Amino acid sequence: MTLRPRLALAAALSALSAPLFAAEPAPVEKDRYFEDGQSTLAARRAVKANKKLARNVILFVADGMDPTTVAAARIYDGQTRGEEGEENFLSFERFPHLAMAKTYNTDAQTPDSAGTMSAMTTGVKTKIGVVALSDAVRTGDCESAKTAFVSTLGELSERAGLATGVVSTSLITDATPAAVYAHAADRSWQTDAALPPEAVEGGCKDIARQLIEFSDGDGLEVVLGGGRAPFLPAETLDPEYEDAKGARRDGRNLTEEWTKKGNNRPYVWNREGFNALDPATSPKALGLFEPTVMKYETDRETDAAGEPSLVEMTRKAIEILRTDKDGFLLVVEGGRVDHAHHAGNAARALKDAQIFAEAVAAADEMTSDKDTLIIVTADHGHTMTFAGYPRKGNDILGLVTATPESENQRDGYALAGDGKTYTTLGYAMGPGAILLGQQKTGERHEPTREEVADVNYKQQSTIPNRSETHGGQDVTIYAKGPRAYLFGGVVEQNYVFHVIDDALRLRKRADDGK
Repeated sequence: MTLRPRLALAAALSALSAPLFAAEPAPVEKDRYFEDGQSTLAARRAVKANKKLARNVILFVADGMDPTTVAAARIYDGQTRGEEGEENFLSFERFPHLAMAKTYNTDAQTPDSAGTMSAMTTGVKTKIGVVALSDAVRTGDCESAKTAFVSTLGELSERAGLATGVVSTSLITDATPAAVYAHAADRSWQTDAALPPEAVEGGCKDIARQLIEFSDGDGLEVVLGGGRAPFLPAETLDPEYEDAKGARRDGRNLTEEWTKKGNNRPYVWNREGFNALDPATSPKALGLFEPTVMKYETDRETDAAGEPSLVEMTRKAIEILRTDKDGFLLVVEGGRVDHAHHAGNAARALKDAQIFAEAVAAADEMTSDKDTLIIVTADHGHTMTFAGYPRKGNDILGLVTATPESENQRDGYALAGDGKTYTTLGYAMGPGAILLGQQKTGERHEPTREEVADVNYKQQSTIPNRSETHGGQDVTIYAKGPRAYLFGGVVEQNYVFHVIDDALRLRKRADDGK
């Protein structure tokens, strides 16, 4: 190489190594995100694996709360306090141990709540639509259920001598809570009126009846949620609504049967009865606060009978269960996150997710990491999307705001390819397309700021469908306390059961007769 090419190469290399800016850069240590990173690093270094056995386990399941829902709820939660929201953390997001769970059912790529929750409560994966039965079951077939029996967390807990509770904002007989204490070849068998003739003839019991006749150990201690109708005779008027009746055709009043099983076993259905529950005098309690599902948190204050919140039910359950010297197992479901998603209604989904996070915080505050394992997860995901390029701090439920340099905008709002405004949150499938008639006109309705601010607003969807569907994505597991360190990486959803079993030694204690 001659001298001139060598000099040219040296100059080029020198230019590449020269600073991009003449001024000296600011010390990176003064950047708050850099400082946050160092703080997080220090916190992670301080985490020590708690390898002790647990005295108590609380499993929180927010139905349908996938990672997208968590991210949106995190921002929503912060914005309700006047913050931008992005830097916020929901209570369980600060838990030190995480894993991702694969949610598919044995016969379904996109799962349902029955199959997914059954995986977490029995330790085996199963078919879509069945409750706490192995994959050997034929869906809807009573006879096959008899050979597909697998013990649930609720049954093992009671056999091991623990106190056991179930809390849900859905019907207490719905798939997620039912998988704690019942078995059914079809999740719809919530009351005897739903059983087909062959199931009745085969001796299969409806889910509500299984709850009342639950005989393992000394029975369930606490059951709080919605769903009075499956427990009341069809001719019985609901105590709260003049136009509502029970759903049972066998004439049995299962709420009365609960109270007659022994002393101090109250059944309550309203705020007054709930407030009167005293752990000192009521070691067992059944609370059913709606004929079907409980109110969304946005609507709860309008309830005439004054139903309790998920936070209040969680607190009450812990107060009762912790009186047992042997420890407890509590399963808490935030069921209405899922229902709001199915309705394409992000506002209610995020509000219920926010309250769910507050219930987790309440349980965390009432227990100790030394002896209580808390697990927070979801059973499956949904199709809610988080899109566009909104500016930081943009209303998570609002229209997408444009960046200053964007040319495709109007009045400060970003415009999609069709020249119309759009929201940050949407759905890949759901009623948002049908209600707006876009599948008929071929044109997308342009949402206004006023429309999307309404709590009843249904986000636009790509594929029209009467009900938005579940998603097949993985969901996150958050954990703290004894044996929480066992969560890590990507796991099958039924692994949740195995960690709980390991933490409480459920199967061993049950086999040993406590």
